[in-house]
Amino acid sequence: MPKPKKPVIEYRHYSLPIDFPVLLLSGERWKISDIKSKHLHFHNHMEIGICYSDGGVMEIKGERVPFRAGDVTFLPRYLPHTTYSSPNTASRWAYLFFSPEELFQHSLKMPQTTMEPNLRAIQASRCVLHKDQYPKVYTLAISIVEEIQRQSPFYRESAYGLLMSLYIELLRIQSSDENIHSRDPNQLEQPQETELQNRQHDLVISPALEFITRSYMMPVTIDELAELCHLSTTHFRRKFQEIMGTTPLDFLNSTRVEEACKRLKSTDASVLSISEQVGFRSISSFNRCFARLIGESPKAWRTGAHMEAQSAKASILAFTGWV
Repeated sequence: MPKPKKPVIEYRHYSLPIDFPVLLLSGERWKISDIKSKHLHFHNHMEIGICYSDGGVMEIKGERVPFRAGDVTFLPRYLPHTTYSSPNTASRWAYLFFSPEELFQHSLKMPQTTMEPNLRAIQASRCVLHKDQYPKVYTLAISIVEEIQRQSPFYRESAYGLLMSLYIELLRIQSSDENIHSRDPNQLEQPQETELQNRQHDLVISPALEFITRSYMMPVTIDELAELCHLSTTHFRRKFQEIMGTTPLDFLNSTRVEEACKRLKSTDASVLSISEQVGFRSISSFNRCFARLIGESPKAWRTGAHMEAQSAKASILAFTGWV
């Protein structure tokens, strides 16, 4: 009997705005087809979705969870999923992307390791929340979208506060699912085979992605990343290329360059200093990698960025004024 094919997983990268690191995707073009994708996908930031019309199915960790108009979806970064509408419909959505660690690290007094949910602890059924059962979640999500769309005076401050309230509410919902009293006693003991099957849908390279995201400025080898994922170096390279469409080293360098862009635009630190801050061992390798990915030198890019928005700040500290 042939082995079942493993799902192909695509990586989708979104760059957050520099001055206010929350990305809103909304409007008529954000409609989900009724054609099921052949691939799962995941993002480099947390995704909050709001379904405005129709319904369909979201596949998360091997489970099929139905959605309908009025649902708010909650998907941590690196969680593979796919969404498709009911036959002959095209559900309309708005999406918010942000990094809780970057956005709330100076506001929420919790360890960075608990700032985002553990992927293995995520319950698929708690990723799709209906407004009838969770009216507070729906109201907060809708309010954030409206604030960003209208851009009234102080909209960023308002959206920031609303988003933090929404995120806390979502963390509460996820943590309550771990409470043994909230579970069906008949489901407390699952067969080991079922548990293993569910885990097959977890992203096998997620420990490496988490390490790169949090510790991109530190020296790291491919062997060390492979060890984090409990894979041989050869198998890790192959899986990483298959999932990410790039090599581990290129992904690490692109992460470092993205962080360098934030600092080039938001600080007066020298190019040399910034190259060291983001983990490059020499200014020549930084310049070469930056030019290959961005298309121009760090100095030229910084000049253009400052001309585009003199007051733009990448750090949330600059946005809030908190220290």
